[in-house]
Amino acid sequence: MEIILYLSVAVIAVAFFVLVISLMKTLKSLGTTLDSVSTTLNGLEGQLQGITKESTELLHKTNLLAEDIQKKSEDLNTVVYAVRDVGHSIQNLNTSVKKVSTNISSELERNQGRISQVVQWGNTLMELRGKWKERKAVEQPPVPASDDIGAREKMIKRARSYN
Repeated sequence: MEIILYLSVAVIAVAFFVLVISLMKTLKSLGTTLDSVSTTLNGLEGQLQGITKESTELLHKTNLLAEDIQKKSEDLNTVVYAVRDVGHSIQNLNTSVKKVSTNISSELERNQGRISQVVQWGNTLMELRGKWKERKAVEQPPVPASDDIGAREKMIKRARSYN
């Protein structure tokens, strides 16, 4: 029985040895994997720092852009309000022009008889003025446009002789 005991202990020892060797291989493989993961994590940490820096810069630029857009939007609102006010002014001007033209038209219709009389009086006055100028032109001889002093003196003497 002792042999069975020794044999059992030997089998247990061999099994324990196989278990230890398997465990060593597994731990060695796990160590290699953990080294690879550690290297990957170090690379990721560097990349994460770069991404964080770029994200911070991008966020800063985005904030500046948002402020610029806000300012330009406010400036554009001022322009829109000015255009709206110009539109109101033009509308008021159109309304005023319509009222004035309506008033003028109604006054013209009401005073059409008087206007035709004024036009007739104007035509009569123009005819009288034209006849008066014709008569005046016949009475006075034309004055030459000469710069000759002697010719002027002769014209003055002739004009005095008519009077």
